[in-house]
Amino acid sequence: MSSNEMRIGKKIFEFPGHCYVCGILNVTPDSFSDGGNYAEVEKAAEHALEMERDGAALIDIGGESTRPGYTPVSAEDEMNRVIPVIKKIREHSDIPISVDTYKASVARAVISAGADMINDISFLADHEMINVLKETDCVYCLMHNDSAPTAGRAFNDRDGELYKINREKGGALDNCADKADSDITEHIINGLSDKVRMLLDAGIKRERIILDPGVGFAKDAAQNLKTVADVKRFGETGYPVLLGASRKSVIGDVLGVPVNERLEGTLAITAHAAASDVPFVRVHDVKENVRLIKMLEAIRNAM
Repeated sequence: MSSNEMRIGKKIFEFPGHCYVCGILNVTPDSFSDGGNYAEVEKAAEHALEMERDGAALIDIGGESTRPGYTPVSAEDEMNRVIPVIKKIREHSDIPISVDTYKASVARAVISAGADMINDISFLADHEMINVLKETDCVYCLMHNDSAPTAGRAFNDRDGELYKINREKGGALDNCADKADSDITEHIINGLSDKVRMLLDAGIKRERIILDPGVGFAKDAAQNLKTVADVKRFGETGYPVLLGASRKSVIGDVLGVPVNERLEGTLAITAHAAASDVPFVRVHDVKENVRLIKMLEAIRNAM
Protein backbone atom coordinates (compact mmCIF):
# COMPACT_ATOMS: atom_id res chain seq x y z
CA MET A 1 0.00 0.00 0.00
CA SER A 2 1.10 3.57 -0.58
CA SER A 3 1.81 5.93 2.30
CA ASN A 4 -1.61 7.53 1.91
CA GLU A 5 -3.55 4.30 2.27
CA MET A 6 -4.56 2.28 5.29
CA ARG A 7 -6.14 -1.15 5.52
CA ILE A 8 -8.69 -1.62 8.30
CA GLY A 9 -10.13 -5.10 8.13
CA LYS A 10 -11.01 -5.83 4.53
CA LYS A 11 -11.32 -2.18 3.48
CA ILE A 12 -8.67 0.13 2.05
CA PHE A 13 -8.98 3.76 3.12
CA GLU A 14 -7.35 6.38 0.92
CA PHE A 15 -6.42 9.88 2.03
CA PRO A 16 -6.25 12.79 1.72
CA GLY A 17 -9.12 13.68 -0.56
CA HIS A 18 -11.94 11.91 1.25
CA CYS A 19 -13.33 12.09 4.77
CA TYR A 20 -14.71 8.77 6.04
CA VAL A 21 -17.48 8.56 8.60
CA CYS A 22 -17.07 6.30 11.62
CA GLY A 23 -20.44 5.53 13.17
CA ILE A 24 -20.70 5.45 16.97
CA LEU A 25 -22.41 2.44 18.54
CA ASN A 26 -22.59 2.67 22.33
CA VAL A 27 -23.77 -0.58 23.91
CA THR A 28 -23.79 1.03 27.35
CA PRO A 29 -26.52 2.11 29.75
CA ASP A 30 -24.87 5.44 30.57
CA SER A 31 -23.16 7.05 27.57
CA PHE A 32 -23.59 10.81 27.53
CA SER A 33 -26.01 11.13 24.61
CA ASP A 34 -27.40 7.69 23.73
CA GLY A 35 -26.89 5.52 26.80
CA GLY A 36 -29.28 2.59 26.93
CA ASN A 37 -30.52 2.95 23.36
CA TYR A 38 -28.61 -0.05 22.01
CA ALA A 39 -27.98 -2.27 25.02
CA GLU A 40 -29.72 -5.24 23.38
CA VAL A 41 -27.59 -7.25 20.95
CA GLU A 42 -30.12 -7.44 18.12
CA LYS A 43 -30.96 -3.74 18.35
CA ALA A 44 -27.28 -2.77 18.47
CA ALA A 45 -26.38 -4.89 15.45
CA GLU A 46 -29.30 -3.55 13.46
CA HIS A 47 -28.25 0.02 14.24
CA ALA A 48 -24.74 -0.79 13.03
CA LEU A 49 -26.11 -2.17 9.78
CA GLU A 50 -28.36 0.88 9.43
CA MET A 51 -25.33 3.16 9.82
CA GLU A 52 -23.54 1.12 7.15
CA ARG A 53 -26.50 1.59 4.80
CA ASP A 54 -26.39 5.32 5.56
CA GLY A 55 -22.77 5.47 4.45
CA ALA A 56 -20.62 4.73 7.50
CA ALA A 57 -17.25 3.34 6.43
CA LEU A 58 -16.55 1.80 9.83
CA ILE A 59 -18.31 1.25 13.15
CA ASP A 60 -16.88 2.09 16.58
CA ILE A 61 -18.40 0.05 19.41
CA GLY A 62 -18.14 1.19 23.01
CA GLY A 63 -18.87 -1.07 25.97
CA GLU A 64 -17.95 1.40 28.72
CA SER A 65 -19.00 5.01 28.92
CA THR A 66 -16.23 7.56 29.35
CA ARG A 67 -18.46 10.57 29.95
CA PRO A 68 -17.72 12.72 33.03
CA GLY A 69 -18.96 10.84 36.08
CA TYR A 70 -19.16 7.50 34.27
CA THR A 71 -19.19 4.18 36.14
CA PRO A 72 -16.20 1.97 35.24
CA VAL A 73 -17.05 -1.64 34.38
CA SER A 74 -14.96 -4.76 34.66
CA ALA A 75 -13.14 -6.18 31.66
CA GLU A 76 -15.48 -9.18 31.77
CA ASP A 77 -18.60 -7.00 31.70
CA GLU A 78 -17.17 -4.94 28.87
CA MET A 79 -16.46 -8.07 26.83
CA ASN A 80 -19.95 -9.43 27.54
CA ARG A 81 -21.46 -6.23 26.16
CA VAL A 82 -19.31 -5.90 23.06
CA ILE A 83 -18.40 -9.37 21.78
CA PRO A 84 -21.95 -10.61 21.08
CA VAL A 85 -22.59 -7.43 19.06
CA ILE A 86 -19.42 -7.93 17.02
CA LYS A 87 -20.41 -11.51 16.26
CA LYS A 88 -23.94 -10.51 15.28
CA ILE A 89 -22.69 -7.78 12.94
CA ARG A 90 -20.25 -10.25 11.41
CA GLU A 91 -23.16 -12.51 10.47
CA HIS A 92 -24.28 -9.83 8.02
CA SER A 93 -21.39 -7.51 7.18
CA ASP A 94 -17.63 -7.20 6.70
CA ILE A 95 -17.66 -3.51 7.62
CA PRO A 96 -14.52 -2.62 9.61
CA ILE A 97 -15.24 -2.67 13.34
CA SER A 98 -13.40 -0.60 15.89
CA VAL A 99 -13.80 -1.13 19.63
CA ASP A 100 -13.48 1.75 22.05
CA THR A 101 -11.51 0.27 24.96
CA TYR A 102 -8.44 1.11 27.01
CA LYS A 103 -8.00 -2.38 28.51
CA ALA A 104 -5.54 -4.70 26.77
CA SER A 105 -7.42 -7.80 27.92
CA VAL A 106 -10.59 -6.51 26.27
CA ALA A 107 -8.68 -5.53 23.13
CA ARG A 108 -7.22 -9.01 22.79
CA ALA A 109 -10.65 -10.63 23.18
CA VAL A 110 -12.53 -8.36 20.77
CA ILE A 111 -9.89 -8.73 18.07
CA SER A 112 -10.30 -12.49 18.35
CA ALA A 113 -14.05 -11.98 18.00
CA GLY A 114 -13.68 -10.04 14.74
CA ALA A 115 -12.76 -6.43 15.55
CA ASP A 116 -10.28 -4.72 13.22
CA MET A 117 -9.25 -1.65 15.21
CA ILE A 118 -8.78 -0.55 18.81
CA ASN A 119 -9.79 3.00 19.72
CA ASP A 120 -7.88 3.72 22.95
CA ILE A 121 -8.98 6.85 24.81
CA SER A 122 -6.46 6.28 27.63
CA PHE A 123 -3.35 7.54 25.79
CA LEU A 124 -1.76 4.08 25.93
CA ALA A 125 -2.11 3.85 29.71
CA ASP A 126 -2.20 0.05 29.66
CA HIS A 127 1.24 -0.84 28.34
CA GLU A 128 0.14 -4.44 27.78
CA MET A 129 -1.73 -2.95 24.82
CA ILE A 130 1.59 -2.86 22.95
CA ASN A 131 1.86 -6.65 23.23
CA VAL A 132 -1.68 -7.01 21.90
CA LEU A 133 -0.73 -4.90 18.89
CA LYS A 134 2.43 -6.96 18.35
CA GLU A 135 0.38 -10.18 18.39
CA THR A 136 -2.18 -8.95 15.84
CA ASP A 137 -2.41 -6.82 12.71
CA CYS A 138 -5.19 -4.56 13.97
CA VAL A 139 -5.13 -0.80 13.56
CA TYR A 140 -4.64 1.30 16.69
CA CYS A 141 -6.11 4.75 17.30
CA LEU A 142 -4.06 6.64 19.89
CA MET A 143 -5.98 9.44 21.59
CA HIS A 144 -4.36 12.30 23.47
CA ASN A 145 -5.57 12.37 27.08
CA ASP A 146 -3.58 14.06 29.85
CA SER A 147 -5.94 12.70 32.51
CA ALA A 148 -5.06 9.07 31.78
CA PRO A 149 -2.92 7.11 34.26
CA THR A 150 0.67 6.45 33.28
CA ALA A 151 1.54 3.26 35.16
CA GLY A 152 3.65 1.08 32.88
CA ARG A 153 1.81 -2.16 33.60
CA ALA A 154 -1.30 -4.02 32.59
CA PHE A 155 -4.65 -2.62 33.68
CA ASN A 156 -6.89 -4.41 36.12
CA ASP A 157 -10.42 -3.51 37.16
CA ARG A 158 -9.24 -1.28 40.01
CA ASP A 159 -7.23 0.73 37.49
CA GLY A 160 -10.47 1.59 35.73
CA GLU A 161 -11.79 3.15 38.93
CA LEU A 162 -8.52 5.02 39.47
CA TYR A 163 -8.68 6.26 35.87
CA LYS A 164 -12.13 7.68 36.52
CA ILE A 165 -10.94 9.44 39.69
CA ASN A 166 -7.86 10.78 37.95
CA ARG A 167 -9.87 12.12 35.06
CA GLU A 168 -12.44 13.83 37.28
CA LYS A 169 -9.78 15.43 39.45
CA GLY A 170 -7.49 16.33 36.57
CA GLY A 171 -10.03 18.19 34.50
CA ALA A 172 -8.45 20.53 31.99
CA LEU A 173 -4.74 21.06 31.56
CA ASP A 174 -3.41 23.16 34.43
CA ASN A 175 -3.37 26.67 32.99
CA CYS A 176 -1.79 25.82 29.67
CA ALA A 177 -0.55 29.40 29.28
CA ASP A 178 1.83 28.84 32.20
CA LYS A 179 3.42 25.78 30.62
CA ALA A 180 6.80 26.02 28.89
CA ASP A 181 4.95 25.00 25.74
CA SER A 182 1.97 27.33 25.86
CA ASP A 183 0.40 26.18 22.59
CA ILE A 184 -2.21 23.50 23.29
CA THR A 185 -1.82 22.16 19.77
CA GLU A 186 1.94 21.79 20.14
CA HIS A 187 1.38 20.21 23.55
CA ILE A 188 -0.92 17.59 22.02
CA ILE A 189 1.37 16.93 19.06
CA ASN A 190 4.38 16.51 21.34
CA GLY A 191 2.50 14.13 23.60
CA LEU A 192 1.21 12.05 20.71
CA SER A 193 4.68 11.97 19.15
CA ASP A 194 6.17 10.56 22.36
CA LYS A 195 3.63 7.73 22.46
CA VAL A 196 3.98 7.04 18.74
CA ARG A 197 7.71 6.67 19.26
CA MET A 198 7.00 4.00 21.89
CA LEU A 199 4.82 2.13 19.41
CA LEU A 200 7.37 2.35 16.61
CA ASP A 201 10.19 1.27 18.92
CA ALA A 202 8.10 -1.79 19.84
CA GLY A 203 7.84 -2.73 16.16
CA ILE A 204 4.31 -1.48 15.45
CA LYS A 205 4.19 -0.35 11.83
CA ARG A 206 3.30 3.28 11.22
CA GLU A 207 0.58 2.32 8.72
CA ARG A 208 -1.39 0.81 11.61
CA ILE A 209 -1.50 4.03 13.67
CA ILE A 210 -4.24 6.69 13.71
CA LEU A 211 -4.09 9.81 15.90
CA ASP A 212 -6.99 11.42 17.77
CA PRO A 213 -6.31 14.84 19.40
CA GLY A 214 -8.79 14.02 22.17
CA VAL A 215 -11.46 16.70 22.04
CA GLY A 216 -13.31 16.68 25.36
CA PHE A 217 -10.59 14.90 27.34
CA ALA A 218 -8.63 16.93 29.93
CA LYS A 219 -9.13 20.16 28.01
CA ASP A 220 -11.19 23.20 28.91
CA ALA A 221 -13.68 24.90 26.59
CA ALA A 222 -11.14 27.17 24.88
CA GLN A 223 -8.64 24.32 24.47
CA ASN A 224 -11.27 22.06 22.93
CA LEU A 225 -12.21 24.74 20.41
CA LYS A 226 -8.57 25.42 19.57
CA THR A 227 -7.97 21.68 19.12
CA VAL A 228 -10.81 21.51 16.59
CA ALA A 229 -9.65 24.67 14.83
CA ASP A 230 -6.09 23.32 14.45
CA VAL A 231 -7.05 19.81 13.35
CA LYS A 232 -5.15 20.13 10.07
CA ARG A 233 -1.90 20.47 12.00
CA PHE A 234 -2.31 17.01 13.52
CA GLY A 235 -2.41 15.53 10.03
CA GLU A 236 0.87 17.26 9.24
CA THR A 237 2.53 14.72 11.57
CA GLY A 238 2.20 12.22 8.71
CA TYR A 239 -0.41 10.08 10.43
CA PRO A 240 -4.12 9.91 9.60
CA VAL A 241 -6.35 11.71 12.09
CA LEU A 242 -9.67 10.70 13.59
CA LEU A 243 -11.66 13.61 15.00
CA GLY A 244 -14.30 12.73 17.56
CA ALA A 245 -16.35 15.77 18.56
CA SER A 246 -19.90 14.63 17.84
CA ARG A 247 -22.40 16.17 20.30
CA LYS A 248 -19.58 17.03 22.71
CA SER A 249 -19.41 19.84 25.24
CA VAL A 250 -17.38 22.06 22.89
CA ILE A 251 -20.59 22.44 20.87
CA GLY A 252 -22.70 23.08 23.94
CA ASP A 253 -20.18 25.66 25.13
CA VAL A 254 -20.45 27.62 21.87
CA LEU A 255 -24.15 27.23 21.10
CA GLY A 256 -25.56 26.93 24.61
CA VAL A 257 -27.65 23.89 23.68
CA PRO A 258 -28.18 20.49 25.35
CA VAL A 259 -26.69 17.28 23.98
CA ASN A 260 -29.79 16.41 21.93
CA GLU A 261 -29.59 19.71 20.01
CA ARG A 262 -26.00 19.55 18.79
CA LEU A 263 -26.42 18.18 15.27
CA GLU A 264 -25.75 21.51 13.55
CA GLY A 265 -22.64 22.06 15.64
CA THR A 266 -21.43 18.56 14.84
CA LEU A 267 -21.98 19.16 11.13
CA ALA A 268 -20.00 22.41 11.31
CA ILE A 269 -17.07 20.55 12.86
CA THR A 270 -17.33 17.80 10.24
CA ALA A 271 -17.28 20.42 7.48
CA HIS A 272 -14.15 21.96 8.97
CA ALA A 273 -12.55 18.51 9.31
CA ALA A 274 -13.32 17.59 5.71
CA ALA A 275 -11.94 20.91 4.48
CA SER A 276 -8.82 20.24 6.56
CA ASP A 277 -8.21 16.84 4.91
CA VAL A 278 -9.05 14.86 8.06
CA PRO A 279 -9.57 11.23 6.94
CA PHE A 280 -11.96 10.14 9.72
CA VAL A 281 -14.75 11.72 11.75
CA ARG A 282 -16.46 9.75 14.51
CA VAL A 283 -20.14 10.72 14.76
CA HIS A 284 -23.55 9.67 16.08
CA ASP A 285 -25.65 11.00 13.17
CA VAL A 286 -24.20 9.12 10.22
CA LYS A 287 -26.63 9.94 7.43
CA GLU A 288 -26.45 13.71 7.92
CA ASN A 289 -22.66 13.75 8.16
CA VAL A 290 -22.22 11.51 5.11
CA ARG A 291 -24.48 13.76 3.04
CA LEU A 292 -22.65 16.88 4.20
CA ILE A 293 -19.26 15.42 3.23
CA LYS A 294 -20.59 14.20 -0.12
CA MET A 295 -21.84 17.69 -0.97
CA LEU A 296 -18.64 19.40 0.15
CA GLU A 297 -16.48 17.02 -1.86
CA ALA A 298 -18.66 17.46 -4.94
CA ILE A 299 -18.21 21.22 -4.69
CA ARG A 300 -14.46 20.87 -4.20
CA ASN A 301 -14.14 18.49 -7.14
CA ALA A 302 -16.04 20.93 -9.37
CA MET A 303 -13.66 23.80 -8.68
